Formats: sequence, C-alpha cells, structure tokens
Amino acid sequence: MGFPSLILASKSPRRRLLLRQIGFKFTVRASRVAERFSRNESPAHNAKRIALEKAREIASQVREGIVVGADTIVVVGNRILGKPRSKPHAVRMLKLLSGREHIVLTAFALVDGRSGRYVVDIEKTKVLFRRLSEEEIRGYVASGSPMDKAGAYGIQDDYGAVFVQRVEGCFYNVVGFPLTKFYVTLQEFLKTLDR
Repeated sequence: MGFPSLILASKSPRRRLLLRQIGFKFTVRASRVAERFSRNESPAHNAKRIALEKAREIASQVREGIVVGADTIVVVGNRILGKPRSKPHAVRMLKLLSGREHIVLTAFALVDGRSGRYVVDIEKTKVLFRRLSEEEIRGYVASGSPMDKAGAYGIQDDYGAVFVQRVEGCFYNVVGFPLTKFYVTLQEFLKTLDR
C-alpha cells in the first residue's frame, strides 16, 4: 500500500483485528489517556477530543510514523455511555438500550510523529436493539464480554450480536473502527505531508 508505519494508540483487540483485516501492518503503543467526558461538550466533540488526546500522547514519544487514536461512545437519548465500571453498571446500560435506538460514534485522530500535523474525523451509526429479557442481560454480563466495550455490548460477540435488530450506517463503526472513513482519511492526510 505504500503507507508509512502506523502506530495504534489503543489496546482494543477489535481495532487491531479490523486494521489487520484490511492489510495494514502496525505496532501497538496503548495510550494511557483517561477517557473523561465533559458535559459542556457534545458527544461527538468528546469522542474527537479523546481520540486526539490519545494520538498526541503517543506521537510525543515517537519521531516517525502516523499515530492512530480512537474513541467509541454510545449515545442514547441525551446520555453518553462509555465502558461500564462494574457488572451492575453494565446491566443498567443494557436495560437502557433494550428496545431502543442509539447512536454509536467512533472518532479517530491521525497524528504525524515527525511534524505533529493531525486530522480528526468521526463516524456515526444508528443501532436499534430488540427488547431484551432480564435473563439475557444478566447472562451476557456474567460472561464478562461487555466489560471493555462502550455501551456494554459487542455486535461482534456471539451473544451480543443477537441484541441488534437493525444497523443504519457503517457496521464496522459499531465493532469499534470505521474502516472506510479511516482508509480514505488516511490517504488524504498522507497527501498533505511533506515526505
């Protein structure tokens, strides 16, 4: 593909898998930036800010390569759902999502390690959950699977997949990384860099 080295500032196994799926070679240097949400910012602005903070943290430690930071949040009504803090919190999140539509926002930031130049973009996908039973919710949470996922579910999970009734927009965004938008944005970003 002729791309410079990529550095993924995320420990997400789903993002690693998706980038490998489209043939990218990259290294992983997980960011330690706390995912802090501000009530004074829109959900999209929160996600974009956090993605850029993650990428900039790792970019400050390297001399070469493009650092990729990302952040996924789930918005239902006017509430932002990040990753659950505990199993009871995951149960509450899934009860809130049950039978309702929500929005999945994944922001990503690309930072050039050499120049510090960057670009940030975001993808938005609507997801409708079918109505879930108490038994389904508690069984899924007991499996431990939702504990590292925004909104406490993974559409790619064996069991979490059957919660979703409809997806409008990029499926991969719901998994955790909008592949098409990322690929196009990266190509455009590389054209702006002096190499």
